[in-house]
Amino acid sequence: MTNVVADAVASATSFEAREIARGFSWPECPRWHDGRFWFSDMYTSTIKTIDDAGTVEVAVDATGRRSRTDVPIVLGGFGWLPDGRMVVTSMHEKLVLVHDGSAPDALLEYADVSAFAPGPINDMVVDADGRAYVTQLGFDLFDNAEPAPSPLLVVEPDGTPRQVDEIDPLMGANGIAISEDGTRLYTAEAFANRIVVLDRAADGTVSNLRVFAECPFLPDGIGLDTDGGVWAAMPGSGYVARFAEDGSLTDAVPVPLEQGVGSACLLGGPDRNVLYITVGVEVFDFEKSAREAKASVWSARVDHRGGGTRP
Repeated sequence: MTNVVADAVASATSFEAREIARGFSWPECPRWHDGRFWFSDMYTSTIKTIDDAGTVEVAVDATGRRSRTDVPIVLGGFGWLPDGRMVVTSMHEKLVLVHDGSAPDALLEYADVSAFAPGPINDMVVDADGRAYVTQLGFDLFDNAEPAPSPLLVVEPDGTPRQVDEIDPLMGANGIAISEDGTRLYTAEAFANRIVVLDRAADGTVSNLRVFAECPFLPDGIGLDTDGGVWAAMPGSGYVARFAEDGSLTDAVPVPLEQGVGSACLLGGPDRNVLYITVGVEVFDFEKSAREAKASVWSARVDHRGGGTRP
């Protein structure tokens, strides 16, 4: 842990996390939906759920797509449309897929965003109207390419994709979330070490890009609370942290580095006051990550609630 991170969390309120499940590849994109915790087990090409008893089930299975393409099938961010169907990013296919829930492998192409994506696409948040905001790395992180700015993407409720030209491109937009009232869109600008926020109009257009918080370490997945805070996993720092409206770091949850690195976080549970943290071990070697299955999911009860924030 760097001295910068140690200094940043020194005065923060601390909460203890515990492991609730393990045996995954690289877990990401946590969600709370229909009374269960959901996440992408990326390098097994699946989305899984964990119930109150700790039972793990496969909800979405995209392994059948592997024979159709020469790129890895890695499921990223996901959310639900107003009609109950799930949409999910297939990162390296540069597609948004739709899953109707009839069977784990019931996946169809929903939107092709490859025309706007120079590298893998990433996380996603879906608004109340079914509009999906998709982040992208902007370069091939997994092939040692150099970071480059890239635009935020949108898939409109009718399935039409576009890039967001209203704001400048971002340096590796990662986790993404919408405030409870729908008027703000937040994203972790990973390779700029900051969280940014945009105003969001009723028609889904965004404007007024500005810095919400400077982070002492690279931010990855994020979640919001109803008090205006942003919770961010900072892989390799040993912490998940909460940042307030003034940019201050107010709360911190230690994640033992010997267990892995916190990749993403979200407030869930019946009262949405449980911070779920996905903890990964191997991100670059997909086969090894899936084979060794050392990753885990942790949780901590905190003093804030997720309410109606998205995802």
